[in-house]
Amino acid sequence: MIMNTYILGISCFYHDSAATLIKNDEIISAVQEERFTRIKNDSSFPKNAIMYCLSNNNITLKDIKFIIYYEKPLITFERLLETYLVTAPRGLRSFIAAMQVWLKEKLLTKSELKKEFKLINKQIDHELFNNNLPKILFPEHHQSHAASAFYPSPFEESAILCMDGVGEWATTSVWIGKKNIITPLWEINFPHSIGLLYAAFTYFCGFKINSGEYKLMGLAPYGSAKYVNKIKEHLIDIKEDGTFNLNMSYFKYHRGFEMTSKKFNKLFKAKPRNPEEKLTQFHMDLAASIQAVTEEVVIKIAKTIRKETGLKNLCMAGGVALNCVVNGKLLDSKIFDNIWIQPASGDAGSSLGAALLGWYGYLKKTRLPNPNDSMKGSYLGCKYQKKEINNYLLKINCSFEEINDQEIFDIVAKYLDQGKVIGWFDGSMEFGPRALGSRSIIGDPRNLKMKNLINYKIKYRESFRPFGPAILEEDMSTQFQINQKSPYMLFVSQINQNLKKSLTKKELQVTGLEKLNVIRSNLPAVTHVDYSARVQTVGKDNSPRYHKLISAFKEKTGCASIVNTSFNIRGEPIVRTPEDAYRCFMRTEMDVLVLQNFILLKENQPKISIDENWEKEF
Repeated sequence: MIMNTYILGISCFYHDSAATLIKNDEIISAVQEERFTRIKNDSSFPKNAIMYCLSNNNITLKDIKFIIYYEKPLITFERLLETYLVTAPRGLRSFIAAMQVWLKEKLLTKSELKKEFKLINKQIDHELFNNNLPKILFPEHHQSHAASAFYPSPFEESAILCMDGVGEWATTSVWIGKKNIITPLWEINFPHSIGLLYAAFTYFCGFKINSGEYKLMGLAPYGSAKYVNKIKEHLIDIKEDGTFNLNMSYFKYHRGFEMTSKKFNKLFKAKPRNPEEKLTQFHMDLAASIQAVTEEVVIKIAKTIRKETGLKNLCMAGGVALNCVVNGKLLDSKIFDNIWIQPASGDAGSSLGAALLGWYGYLKKTRLPNPNDSMKGSYLGCKYQKKEINNYLLKINCSFEEINDQEIFDIVAKYLDQGKVIGWFDGSMEFGPRALGSRSIIGDPRNLKMKNLINYKIKYRESFRPFGPAILEEDMSTQFQINQKSPYMLFVSQINQNLKKSLTKKELQVTGLEKLNVIRSNLPAVTHVDYSARVQTVGKDNSPRYHKLISAFKEKTGCASIVNTSFNIRGEPIVRTPEDAYRCFMRTEMDVLVLQNFILLKENQPKISIDENWEKEF
């Protein structure tokens, strides 16, 4: 009898905490804590995520070989102390505040983890409760990122690029992955960070760091990159090989509560935007400028990596790897023959990298790459059976209809063609920040009103935010210029020339957010103002039901793509349960909710006051 080895990876105490469980070399569960607590980017100990990973696979902590935490807290503490000593006496208030947190929680991370795991052990395994826990291991932060990028990739050998805000010290690191070994080559250390530079502009433009970077990226095409030279002359010195140094006199993130200093304000002749203030052309130009600088750094580093390693494959992880515009430019540059990016590239994905390090790094097991990758489409989270969903719908006494598989895809395609906005809840929840057809809001990309309708009446978010298309893998070249599969929606591509609309001279002169009113293609709901789209390619193998849905829409309309955005409203995590989905459905102007094989129409639902009676009634 072959004994299975279970390894649990966790990330927490900074932002976006998560847990991943592997069985031997197979990723069997991975989920973020925010999906349970409903607190976006929740940083707390991922108790609920861990409990799900264990219970979903019918094991307890006694079955776990290793628990692996995603970074080394003591080295991070060392960085905090050294940074203060360099900047002292400036930053004293922030240092004292940080010390209060560290001395209370983070400095004793190992003890805190043991305490939390003992509580879990007691809760799920009363008879066997004791103080004997699995061994807890602590790899480095960027080592976890690198592992999450390479080990699930389809490559036998690859260069690895990790870029984020900061780990312990590293902010950019380069590695080589070969078979089951990842080897570090070089790194750039804090405070010099392209992730924190981008975060500084995110903050300055009035968005929340660690979550608003997507907004800055989406805002960039509305502006002109007129401040690139100013940024490169004053803020960042970029070498020809892509390595860089920041002029820290313009920043405060290393010594204060804010990201930028008064000198930064003086350079741009403005103060940081209040989130409630109107976005101006100035902010759009700043967004375009820092996006261009980030692209330059990544492209130059990529060229250096290719030259130094001679490798044709590149894997990426870290928060910067979620900048799909940069990724698209890198793909188009053809510096590497193949690029694979971890779909959960942020700290949540580090829990996955940490777990895989246990198998390949600590246990030194043989690695056999899956030619399609081993992420299972990133569908690694919670799944609900038909009976569970049916019981819930009966319990709340709502109006619904069960439809068989032979009909449901055609019926949903019909609703899409009618201009309905649909909540699509199907199968295992996605791991990472992207909805990939399991917890998605979908619509017709040909509909002129669809983008504004979803932004204003469903998502309650900024009008400038773009939506991505989900397109049949076999049809991707008919609509977009992307030259490789993109199952995780991590590459931006230009729309094909034959789908573009000719613009009048007046339309070409439109600036700023007025560009939103210009129709640029036959797929207006997914075409951004620069003719780009963040593309998800949907294959028969990794997402069969989503593929059937889009195929039904294509058969009905001739269009091989649909609008796909995450199933949530602004400020909330993606929905996890049927309850979450129904609540979002009822609180917005969504027309249809599909819970696997159950269809609910808004017009047939009971009239209730969500705000006053939700908890009582549901």
